[in-house]
Amino acid sequence: MGGRPLNGTAAIPAAKNSVLPLLAAALLCRGPVRLRAVPRLSDVECSLGLLRGAGCAACWQGADIVVAGMPSNSTLPGETAAQMRASILFCAPLLARLGRAETSLPGGCNIGARPIDLHLEGLARMGAKELDAGAGKLVLAAPGGLHGTDFTLRFPSVGATETLLLAAVCARGTTVLRGAAREPEISDLAEFLNRCGGRIEGAGTSTLRIEGRRGLSGYDFSPLPDRIFASTLACAAAAAGGRVELTGCPPALYAPVLEILEQMGCTVERGADRAEVARFGRLYGAGRVFTGVYPGLATDAAPLLAAAMLCAEGESSIEDVIFERRFGCAEGFERLGGRVKRSGRVLSVGPLPESGLHGATLTAPDLRGGAALVVAALSAQGKSFVEETRHIDRGYAGLWEVLASLGGRIGRETPPLDAAVKKIPSKKQIYLAFGDKR
Repeated sequence: MGGRPLNGTAAIPAAKNSVLPLLAAALLCRGPVRLRAVPRLSDVECSLGLLRGAGCAACWQGADIVVAGMPSNSTLPGETAAQMRASILFCAPLLARLGRAETSLPGGCNIGARPIDLHLEGLARMGAKELDAGAGKLVLAAPGGLHGTDFTLRFPSVGATETLLLAAVCARGTTVLRGAAREPEISDLAEFLNRCGGRIEGAGTSTLRIEGRRGLSGYDFSPLPDRIFASTLACAAAAAGGRVELTGCPPALYAPVLEILEQMGCTVERGADRAEVARFGRLYGAGRVFTGVYPGLATDAAPLLAAAMLCAEGESSIEDVIFERRFGCAEGFERLGGRVKRSGRVLSVGPLPESGLHGATLTAPDLRGGAALVVAALSAQGKSFVEETRHIDRGYAGLWEVLASLGGRIGRETPPLDAAVKKIPSKKQIYLAFGDKR
């Protein structure tokens, strides 16, 4: 039930986009790996299924995940691998350890073309060969092992950088990756691998130098905080109004989002690992906004900012230069009464109608688009329902509980399904119920 401001404090959890490559990296470690305070996400459960399918022991111990044992099976569970994009990250460690990796082509959100050609080109330069496996399958072999190379990425792909980093850290010789992604999650992965005995230099820059090591030890590691979760709550505070303090996440990690919200009329106070976002007056249009590679505006934050822009009195436009179908949430924005127009990669937003936004029944099109619909519904008068929340469960643990703790009138009719449950039948959809807190 929208129309109520948010107030309070929320702690930001560990980042999904860091946890998944760290779980893949555990395949390289001869000792046990413990990841601290991991959110219970469906994508995390899928990753644990991949680790177990490869022959490792992977389990929850309270809020931590412990992975032990070396991989013994080069074939990843196909149905599990096909559910998420990050499954491609598990191939490089299997190649390094077993000389072979077989999986289904990775899935994920339908937000545009997400080719894996950069992954495969880099791996080929390191000694891997792609075998004929038929439609929807990927089989890679490196019978002579992986070796170092000097490789330049045509685009600073986060996933390809992570794949090649995982391949190079245990390959023979030295690898130099040029044009690498600079995202904080890359630096987090490099720090973990170095703590395990790797030799990686240049993380956070566009050139990585990796000296291969034969074996890595295990390590007890805390992943970095989730800048997209923080961005989600910051945009929710802007859309619904009120004052929200976000703790445990350095504002520098999501600085572009905070800067744009300030331009729109929000007040932002920053600390070392906290930010307070407040909006008590009017919101103004943001003008033209573009996503970009780090340190630019994150593509994942684009729909969330668009949800805040719906509530502005002026006009805004936001263009995602990474994915051509990033704004699948536009139809839901229209159902809420928002003024939006989608043209290619550009979403034009606003101004807010005089009557404001109103409740509606919405369908989450993908992970971030689904979260954006929740953010927008918080500012709409009346009751809204968001269907297909399995998308949201991939990247947010207990989002409705966090928003309810901040004063949002939001509840969930059906509990989230475990990732082990197969695809949801159409007659048994999950719903978030926006109404009186139960």
